Amino acid sequence: MTSAEALAWLYSTQQFGIKLGLDNTRALLALLGNPEKDLRFLHVAGTNGKGSVCAFLDSLCRAHGLRTGLYTSPHLVEFGERIRVNGAMIPDAKVVDVLTLIRRETEGWVHSPTYFEIVTALGIRHFADEGCDIVILETGMGGRLDSTNAVTPLVSVITPVDFDHMKWLGDTLAAIAGEKAGIIKPGVPVVSGRQQAPAAEVLRATAREKNAPIEFVDDPLEGYELGIPGSVQKLNAALALRTLAAAEISLIDAEIRAGLKSATWPGRFQVLADGTVLDGGHNPQAAECLVQHWIERFGDEKAVVVFGALSDKDYSQMLGSIAKISREFYFVPTRSQRAEAPANFHVGVPSQVKESLATGIAAARQSGGRMLITGSLFLVGEAMELLGVRP
Repeated sequence: MTSAEALAWLYSTQQFGIKLGLDNTRALLALLGNPEKDLRFLHVAGTNGKGSVCAFLDSLCRAHGLRTGLYTSPHLVEFGERIRVNGAMIPDAKVVDVLTLIRRETEGWVHSPTYFEIVTALGIRHFADEGCDIVILETGMGGRLDSTNAVTPLVSVITPVDFDHMKWLGDTLAAIAGEKAGIIKPGVPVVSGRQQAPAAEVLRATAREKNAPIEFVDDPLEGYELGIPGSVQKLNAALALRTLAAAEISLIDAEIRAGLKSATWPGRFQVLADGTVLDGGHNPQAAECLVQHWIERFGDEKAVVVFGALSDKDYSQMLGSIAKISREFYFVPTRSQRAEAPANFHVGVPSQVKESLATGIAAARQSGGRMLITGSLFLVGEAMELLGVRP
């Protein structure tokens, strides 16, 4: 297969949808020689801040001289963003080799592996082949039945839990936290970010049941320059440092400063050279953080917002938050099968529906003012392509 053919086959497996469970992932890893047995993992679950915590962990470990594997999702522009070694995306040739093997060997499977199961196995195989000293592994959704939960980590990390993916994870904080808590393993330390009471109670109970020591990081890190903007990142940075301490990875102060300063996470309150802001926040808590970051950075300046979201998100509450910093909205479709129709978006400030992201951006530019593109990581990824921005 060529690279294009390999990725086309991989994307075709999305027809199998989301299958929560570990059997396929374990079978895929066995097919690839159980590469997870040769690796050390930091496993990160949660609703908000997962990606930023992973980015801080990756940067800090590299500053310490460790060879890192970083597994995150979704990608914004290029598939290889999901699987990185010391910051470098997985080579096309490696993707082709492993996907060719997986495609050939799974043709007769009764339960065909899903896209995320295959990508998880591909990433872990690549990290083992590259001799990574540490792998930062972000869950795709939930935790208990997420494909990434087929490994046993040095530390289980849980960022703040909030309402998202409720179709699969439950409609209460306790239920959602129960799914996230599924990454907690017997005797493996747990480090949690600041949690609301119902979520904290579930995490404590699960840790107690698994005889896993747990600590909560409630205080932001002060006195350090962070490469990822926004005051909430002080909490994410503190969580990353406590995670490394729990993993018995000891950094000196110079390494901490270098790692925190050099950390980047594209598409999360990313300010472009022309002043445009890209933010992939896609739930109410993330929208509130966006508003907070905007006010910290731009004060009373109002945004001209290009907005699109997926149908399974609480976009009404998101829009209510973002409206506080907005002058006007341009509603556009998102490039996803789960996209919500722009005509269904409503907000209490002037707004228009546009037929595409490109026409929305053009209208926002003509309107003048600072443009904010937000509502979905899929939308931000498409915007990066249109604007010529590399992640």
